[in-house]
Amino acid sequence: MAQQQATVKDDIRTAHRRRRAALTPAELEAAGAALAMHGAAWAESMSGGRQATFCVYLGTGVEPPTLPLIAALHGNGHKVLLPVCEPGRELSWVFWSPDSPLERSRFAPIMEPAGTRHGPDVAGEATALFIPATAVDLDGNRVGQGGGYYDKFLGHLATAGKEIPLAAVIYDDELLPAGRIPAEEFDRPVPAVLVPSGLRPLGKIA
Repeated sequence: MAQQQATVKDDIRTAHRRRRAALTPAELEAAGAALAMHGAAWAESMSGGRQATFCVYLGTGVEPPTLPLIAALHGNGHKVLLPVCEPGRELSWVFWSPDSPLERSRFAPIMEPAGTRHGPDVAGEATALFIPATAVDLDGNRVGQGGGYYDKFLGHLATAGKEIPLAAVIYDDELLPAGRIPAEEFDRPVPAVLVPSGLRPLGKIA
C-alpha cells in the first residue's frame, strides 16, 4: 500500500513538473505578481496590521514565483524567514533582506540565503507559513518535492504544540479534487493553498 501511494504521488509530481516546464516567462511573471498581492493581503489579515514574521520559501525555475511575495512582505515591514536544507532532512531558517546573498543548496536543487541559521524554535514563532507543493487536493493532502523536509518540519511544530496558519503555494490547476492524493503516515495536511487566483481554505473549513 505504501509503495502504491508513493507511486501515485510520483506520477502526480512528474505530470505537474512537466506542465510547469511549459509555462512562459510572461505567465510566470503574472503568477508571481498575483501570488504577491493575495499572499500579502492574507499576511496582513493574519498579523492584524502589526509587524510579524513569516516563513516563506524561494521558488526557483518554474515553481510558483515567490520572490515578489517575499519582497512585498518585507516592504510591508514584516520579517521573512527563508529555509536552508540541512542533513537528515531538517530545515534551518535565515532572516531575509533585499541584499541577502543566495547560494546553491548542498542538499536540494534550490537557492538558499546565506546568514545566521535559526532552528525550528524560531520558525515556530512565525505568524504564518508559506510552504511549497507540486499539488494539493481539496482534502488538504499535499504532494511536495519529494524530499520530506517540510513534513518533518511540520511534525516538529506539531510535537511542540505549535498550530501556525499555513498555506501551500501552487498554481490554480494544481488544486485537485478531493481524494486524488493519498495520505501517507508521515504526511501533514495543509489547511489552505495560495494560488494566483487567491487564497483558498481546504478540508473541513472549505
